Amino acid sequence: MGVEALPDPLPIRCLGPEGRVAARVRPPGSRSITNRALLVAGLAHGESLLLGAGESEDSAAMRAGLRALGVQILESAEGFRVRGCNGRLAAPRAPVDVGASGTTARFLTAAATLAAGPVVIDGAPRMRERPIRELVECLRALGATARIDGAMGCPPVSVAGGGLPGGWARIDARRSSQYVSAVLLAAPCAATDVHLELAGGQLVSRPFVELTLEVMSAFGAEAGWKQDGSLHVKSGRRYQARHYAVEPDSQSAIYPCVAAALTGGRVVVEGIPAGSRQTELRALEVLEAMGCLVKREPDALVLEGPARGLRGVDADMNATPDAVLAVAVAALFAKGPTHLRNIANLRIKETDRLAALECELRRLGARAIADADSLRIEPGHLGGALIETYDDHRMAMSFALAGLRIPGIAIRNPACVAKTWPDFFGCLAQW
Repeated sequence: MGVEALPDPLPIRCLGPEGRVAARVRPPGSRSITNRALLVAGLAHGESLLLGAGESEDSAAMRAGLRALGVQILESAEGFRVRGCNGRLAAPRAPVDVGASGTTARFLTAAATLAAGPVVIDGAPRMRERPIRELVECLRALGATARIDGAMGCPPVSVAGGGLPGGWARIDARRSSQYVSAVLLAAPCAATDVHLELAGGQLVSRPFVELTLEVMSAFGAEAGWKQDGSLHVKSGRRYQARHYAVEPDSQSAIYPCVAAALTGGRVVVEGIPAGSRQTELRALEVLEAMGCLVKREPDALVLEGPARGLRGVDADMNATPDAVLAVAVAALFAKGPTHLRNIANLRIKETDRLAALECELRRLGARAIADADSLRIEPGHLGGALIETYDDHRMAMSFALAGLRIPGIAIRNPACVAKTWPDFFGCLAQW
C-alpha cells in the first residue's frame, strides 16, 4: 500500500501485553549515505552507479536539485546512474527547490559555489525556518559570494557561483554537523586546499562528518582530520566515478530495534555490515544500557529485548539525534525515569522535536519535561491517544511503536513517513 492510500488517522495494531516482535527486516538504503553519494557522484568525473540507494523524499529532493544544476541521473532497477560534471555545475534559471530536505539545502548551498553562474536555494515553509547562517559565513570566508535572502539567517540563499577559491576558515558547527559536511563535500573541487577549524573546538553529531569523509574517500578525495582537531581537504584530488553500494539505513533500523526492545522480542536487521560507521548505530549502546542484548554479525545486527522489561537510563544522545524519538518512546515502558541529554539541535529539525516529544509523551500518560537541551521521561499510567506528527516522519514512526503495546493509538498524517521510509507501515504490520 502506498502512503497516499493510508487512512488518516492510521490505527496501530496492538500486540497486547504478551505479544512479541519477531522479524527479519532490511531497511531502505541509507538516506544519509545516499544524499552524500549522489552529490559526490554528481561532482565526479565519469558515470557512477549507486547500488541500493534509498528511495525517499529526501533523495528525490537531492536528485531534483542536482538535475537542476546540470547533473544527469537515471533511475533503474540496479540503482541510480549518475553522470558526473567533473566539478563544474550549471546555473539554473529558476530557484532550486529542496522541499523539506535539510541535507539537500545545506549540501547544495555549498555545491552551488561550483556553478557557472548564480544559484538560489529555497524550500518548503519549514525550510525557511531552519538556520543556514553558519554555513554561508564559512563559504564567504573561503572566498565564495553568497547571501541569505530569508529571515533570521534562514533560506532562501543566493550563491554567485563561479568556483570556490578555498583556503582557511573557521566554522561554527555547534548547531548542525551538516554545515561542515556541506563544505567538505564541495572542497575537493576548490581552487586551493580547504582547511576548516571548528569554532570553540565543538562539533555536534560528529559521526555524520566521519560518514561524509568515508564517502568522499570512496570516490577518491583526500580529506581528513589533523592532529589539532581541524579538517583538511586536498585540492586537485577530484572525485572519480565508481560503482558504490549504499548500506541499509541505520536511522531506519532503530525502529524495528526499539519495537523488539519494548515488546521483549527479537529482530534481525539485515544488510548492515559489522564495520558500518552510520551514526545512529551508537543508539544501540543506549538500548543495551536499557537491558537489551545486541549482537553484530558480518552482514546483520540482532537485538533481543529483555524479558523482564526495560530500565530507565541517563544518556548523552548528541551523536545520535535522530534516534532520540524512538528511544524516548521506549522509555515509556522502562522501570524508572530516563534522561536524554545534549540534544538541543532537535529544536531545529523538521519540527521542534523536543517540544513535540514532550507534548505527545504526555498525551499517552507519561510525565515528560523538555528544557533547552534535554528531555526527562517518567513512565505513567499509559493509555491510547490520537498522535500528532507535526508533518515529521520520525514522530510518526516512533509513536507508532508505542501502539504495539498500548491499545487505541492512531497516527495523524501517516503519509509523512515518505520522507525516509515510504513502506514503513507496511513493514510494521508484519513485525
